[in-house]
Amino acid sequence: MKILGLDISLRSTGFGVVERRAGRLAAVEFGLIRNAADRPHAACLGRIHAELAAVLGRVQPAAAALEGGFFFKNARTALVLGEARGAALAACAAAGVPVYEYAPRLVKQSLTGFGAATKHQVARMIMSLLGLHAPPPEDATDALAVAICHLHQQTGVAALQPHPL
Repeated sequence: MKILGLDISLRSTGFGVVERRAGRLAAVEFGLIRNAADRPHAACLGRIHAELAAVLGRVQPAAAALEGGFFFKNARTALVLGEARGAALAACAAAGVPVYEYAPRLVKQSLTGFGAATKHQVARMIMSLLGLHAPPPEDATDALAVAICHLHQQTGVAALQPHPL
């Protein structure tokens, strides 16, 4: 089972695909979708959509997972993130890939056993679980963490399964 994890932002969207093979986890692909500061807003959203559509077509994941539950003091920041999330959700919907959302504390707890783990602790667990020799870029690390969280949430009990957005 392949899962696409996403850490969405307008300027640097992280993605990571994790696959469960014979009871072990493996990183299939990970990276960043970067948008330059001088790129127009609409062009950034189009690039996020197009790049994620290409990843979805290449790896054909069973599901996508992202972090939810952020609060912003600045309404403009929240709006921009919402638009970037919309571009990503549209790419997943067009590919027929269900999307699941997890609270940041649950993601950290799923990986480290501690919901207030630091980014460094999460990165070390990602490296350990996936057998990586160096930490991925920060946004890609967060995306891999969400994908692993989704895989950890899969149980044999249908009532406990997460529900897609």
